[in-house]
Amino acid sequence: MNVVSKSLRYAWSSRRAWWFTATARTKARFARTALGGFWLGLSNLFSIAALAIVYGTVFGVQDFSRYVVYLGTGLVIWNAIAAAIGSAPSLFEYNAGRLKNTNINPIFYTLEEWAFQVQTFVQSFGLVLLALSVFQPTLYLHFFRVGLLPMLNLLLFIYWVPLIICLIGARYRDLFQLVPIALQLLFLVSPILYQRKNLGSLVWMADFNPFYRLLSPFRHALIEGEFKAGQSFLILAVNLAGIWIALVMLDRQRRYLPFLV
Repeated sequence: MNVVSKSLRYAWSSRRAWWFTATARTKARFARTALGGFWLGLSNLFSIAALAIVYGTVFGVQDFSRYVVYLGTGLVIWNAIAAAIGSAPSLFEYNAGRLKNTNINPIFYTLEEWAFQVQTFVQSFGLVLLALSVFQPTLYLHFFRVGLLPMLNLLLFIYWVPLIICLIGARYRDLFQLVPIALQLLFLVSPILYQRKNLGSLVWMADFNPFYRLLSPFRHALIEGEFKAGQSFLILAVNLAGIWIALVMLDRQRRYLPFLV
């Protein structure tokens, strides 16, 4: 508990620094562009439009407006998860110079990356939700009424899972190759482009898919306006336990990181 509380105190005391460096990365990403951060939402909207047209036709969707909202909300949540996990294996490698030449607590780099992913998600999510409101005007109402806890669960999840992955990735470089493959396979077997019932006898693949178990309550809250309290509080408990485990792992591996990257 002392290790975790010490890490949390450091995270809080340095919050302005890692949030500022993440914001600087976000601004630099779109330097000299006319639309700036709006490109994050626009790229998602282009993907949603293309996938909705193609798969809506393939699956013979009857209610196209509802399908667009279903696919769009699922895709923007999935992209946040995939982006955070996809960048995780190389996180400490990317910061190798600073790890070797400064005594900054490594948790700083994990928080900086998390803040960058949160800013990316919020900008994209806001614009996508605004566009999808054309098809379902109640989306924002549902979000503020029952979607805040599912969103909190998402934000916590994309901190501790990538942290564990980047700690393992510092030791085993195989994750650089494995993670992109695993993400692609998980996307294909996750009910994002199609309904869960379409899996038929393979529905267990969705039930045991941790990414889908996180995504589903959030999407359901946005579309249906219903709060799945049992699932949401269970996920919150898992997230808190995951953060505790990840911080303990980081503390134990901290002294070895400069020699691993």
